[in-house]
Amino acid sequence: MKNGKLFGSIEGGGTKFICAVADEQNNILREIRIPTTLPQPTLAACAEFFLQAQRELGALTALGIACFGPLDPRPDSPSYGHILATPKLGWENADIVGFLKNALDTSLPIGFDTDVNGAVLAESLWGAGQGAHDLVYLTIGTGIGGGALVNGQLLHGYAHPEMGHIYLPRHESDLDFPGVCPFHGACMEGLASGPAIEARWQQKAASLPPDHPAWSLEAYYLAQGLMNICLTLAPQRIILGGGVMNQGFLFPMIRSELTRLLSGYVRLPEIEDMDRYVLPSSLAGIAGLYGGLALAHQAQL
Repeated sequence: MKNGKLFGSIEGGGTKFICAVADEQNNILREIRIPTTLPQPTLAACAEFFLQAQRELGALTALGIACFGPLDPRPDSPSYGHILATPKLGWENADIVGFLKNALDTSLPIGFDTDVNGAVLAESLWGAGQGAHDLVYLTIGTGIGGGALVNGQLLHGYAHPEMGHIYLPRHESDLDFPGVCPFHGACMEGLASGPAIEARWQQKAASLPPDHPAWSLEAYYLAQGLMNICLTLAPQRIILGGGVMNQGFLFPMIRSELTRLLSGYVRLPEIEDMDRYVLPSSLAGIAGLYGGLALAHQAQL
């Protein structure tokens, strides 16, 4: 591999960091899973993985980091590359990009963004979002997060979107449930994440049968969230990933509820064909890792 381009990827999660080196065709050549402890030992183990891989395979062309947040993805910001205010013990203000640049090579191009922004970029390049220049990816799992591609560019403002924390109208049967978000209680993450399902029904989502009332309530809340995103960003497609969406029967329920909520207001072919509008991830289980690769490819440009 000494003659080809090599790309490094980090999927930085709350429980583990997955590091990989891939060739230009996304063939994974090396991969490791590192438990997420404190920043210094976690990032040092990541750096050692890439140093060893480069000794054996050749120099990296670029590195992409798709990480849990909140974080600062703006290269012109003083806190660029840092984790911001997070409940993850010890990680607030951790300088991820700075640490890895110093450990690897200060001239190495590094792409750094949220895991969901990385995922939406990866879906647009290699997954269910191919051909779309306006795209939203939502992960529904331990938390809820969203990334957006607008006119082919990742969406940023003062930082990055926090779609999982939008407020939703409460279902009349669910008024007494306080929600599980430690910041907002009954936002979309607080009402529709995996922990919210478990807290409400005292069972993990994966153990609930398809006819359980949990799922009609879940479809109601997720469709409310999608309606807000539809009418705010007007994406050409919405892709749903994460552990909760492993229940494939949820997709027709969400599509039906979203159609009902839109009530014919948007009469465009993209919206009316819900089977092609709200889609499962085609990178399920690897969207974060491929998100890092997508950010690496973007960083080399």
